[in-house]
Amino acid sequence: MITEVASNIPPGLIFIVGALLIPFIRGNMRSAYMLLLPLLGIWQLTQMDAGTFGTITIFGLETTHVRIDKLSLIFGYIFYVAAALGMIFAWHNKDLVEQASAIVYMGAAIGAIFAGDLITLFVYWELTAVASVFIIWAARTDRAYKAAMRYLIIQILSGVLLAAGAVVRAAENGSVDFGAIGLASPGGVFIILAFGIKCAFPLMHNWVQDAYPEATPTGTVFLSAFTTKLAVYALARGYAGTEELVWIGTVMAVFPIFYAVLENDLRRVLAYTLNNQLGFMVAGIGVGTTLAINGAVAHAFVGILYKALLFMSLGAVIHRVGTAKGSELGGLYKSMPLTTVFCLVGCASISAFPLFCGFITKSMIITAVAKEGYLVSFVLLLFASACVFHYVAIKIPHFAFFGQDSGKLCQEAPINMLLAMGIASFMCIGIGVYPDALFSLLPYPVHYVPYTTSHVVTILQLLAFSALAFAVVQRLGLYPLVQRSTMLDFDFSYRWIGSRAFGWLLSRGAIAWETMRDDMLSMLRNVIKTTIQFHGPDGIMARTAGLGVSAGAVMVLLFVLLVAVMS
Repeated sequence: MITEVASNIPPGLIFIVGALLIPFIRGNMRSAYMLLLPLLGIWQLTQMDAGTFGTITIFGLETTHVRIDKLSLIFGYIFYVAAALGMIFAWHNKDLVEQASAIVYMGAAIGAIFAGDLITLFVYWELTAVASVFIIWAARTDRAYKAAMRYLIIQILSGVLLAAGAVVRAAENGSVDFGAIGLASPGGVFIILAFGIKCAFPLMHNWVQDAYPEATPTGTVFLSAFTTKLAVYALARGYAGTEELVWIGTVMAVFPIFYAVLENDLRRVLAYTLNNQLGFMVAGIGVGTTLAINGAVAHAFVGILYKALLFMSLGAVIHRVGTAKGSELGGLYKSMPLTTVFCLVGCASISAFPLFCGFITKSMIITAVAKEGYLVSFVLLLFASACVFHYVAIKIPHFAFFGQDSGKLCQEAPINMLLAMGIASFMCIGIGVYPDALFSLLPYPVHYVPYTTSHVVTILQLLAFSALAFAVVQRLGLYPLVQRSTMLDFDFSYRWIGSRAFGWLLSRGAIAWETMRDDMLSMLRNVIKTTIQFHGPDGIMARTAGLGVSAGAVMVLLFVLLVAVMS
């Protein structure tokens, strides 16, 4: 009976409805309750059979609230795992705003994964945007407020484009089914732009670096796992095999390298690596073969794990030291040895080091790109993979935990943070050592052997030369110094140019308003003057007339009325 009820509840609603009880629970009981929700969600998914349910007809359009297949299931599993890790990491946090909004945000993302139509997807899509804004606001700083407002505008734009695309597709096909979409129609173009904003396509990407680092240490962990991976899922569902995505993904993988090398805020460095890793996934989706789709989905799965691990390690640093600025850190391995080890596991995973999860999934994508003859993309993806080792696996541990000692002494991270990082590290290594467990969850059967001599030797050579390049440049004093500043890239267009252009428009508008107001006041004074002239005490309309004149006027009016009636 319980199993039957669970299989008929839409995934994600456990979180969204469960959020209603959070204000009424206090202390550690609230944290325990929040951890129970993703565990219930994982159990629920194990009880659900493939297929669709929750079909409703709205305005003649058939909507499907839940669709269960292998593509949605693997994202559902990892979303629930990420939620559980985030709950453990944030166990000490009792901020009601962040906790409630995080639960709604994660529930909406999970609901979107299982949406079978564009209307249901749109509802959850917008709910993720609104709920995630409150996670950023929970930091309660002026920078967080401003970043969240910019973030909200961009995310709402994504929703507007998705709604427009759904309307156009409904007009074209009479259906809002969320399946293969493609770029053959205007509706498909609108929708891929909506997905592209959430997936941080080039020129649409700066909301990641702008907003994520402004959240709390725990809030950033929640944010890093869901929004962009939801977009990856949506692209895999609707645009698999769209060749343009190969080149978009390649650019995404390469361009963040140069900014991450110069960036001082290490959480912003991780935000740039988020763009970089998304590029591999998008390129794999663009290739569209079974190996490429499996690789992209698997890389999204492990990317959630190692990215959360890296954000957790820096979150622990902020929790103890109060900053993630590379210019203010160094030598923390003495005070936080376990956090240092967990950070190194995350760095090895994102760098695709053998025996770590990133090696398995990234090589699937690169192999698929090479097999389909995308030589330029293949070379650039290899270059981007080597550079990740440079600006993440070397830069972050060097500036945060090793390197020049900052003199900061602190305690090790709290036990709940260490537990969350330990579980994530175990999974990163476990998948790297035994990938078959992950392969069994992928959408298509896997006929791929990651641990071949050529793969291992190639990756080790890339990593070795990347480490050598860092050592030589550092030794020669040519490595860019971290600066106490905020670095802008495309967001320069709206954070600097846009703000000044808007200020100029406001000043011009103020001048125009002053001129218009003076003209209107002058006109009003003339009207009042004229009114007083005719209706004032000395005006024409205020003069009195004799009784005879009045009687004559009445007789004239009566005569005119009599003539009108008789005629």
